Amino acid sequence: MIEDFGARLASVWSELRPTTRGLVERALQSPNITPPTSRTTPNTPYDARADHELSRLLTALDERASDATAVLEDDKSVELRRIADTCAAVLQEKSRSADVFAQLVRRADKQRDYKRIDALADSLTQFAPSEICELARSQDVVVRALSSEALAQFPTQVLIGLLSDPVDSEIARDALRRQAVDYGSE
Repeated sequence: MIEDFGARLASVWSELRPTTRGLVERALQSPNITPPTSRTTPNTPYDARADHELSRLLTALDERASDATAVLEDDKSVELRRIADTCAAVLQEKSRSADVFAQLVRRADKQRDYKRIDALADSLTQFAPSEICELARSQDVVVRALSSEALAQFPTQVLIGLLSDPVDSEIARDALRRQAVDYGSE
């Protein structure tokens, strides 16, 4: 099936581990590809390698879908978008990576899918504070705004703990300032 969409996509698909490929195949068989509003299995072990593999697959799918030089038949184009949306939904549900989060936000922003952006913003509560600080340094305005908003909602003690980190201290200081302004305290 994937081979029908070109050599690059077939190559990326063939490089997936069986467990990662299984995630996508199971999601494709599911009638509902919309991502859950919250992570349904918080005890599932995080798989950074699957994140990387699925991120590469999503990039290849999106590049193929937007490739103007290679026109696909309508049914293949619809199927390609369905596979890409499914891959994005799996990533949104499973990932805890700042890079993947940024990729998904950029993708949703490009598609003007604001419901997906809201769901992604809600998922930031599952990320470690240092990952959110990394996102707050992003070049992408939407990613930066979402992460800054999430940090401003963190407990003050968590942000104070980040002040000793030389990389994240400035971001934490900004979040603390925002809390002081928002809640009228000094």
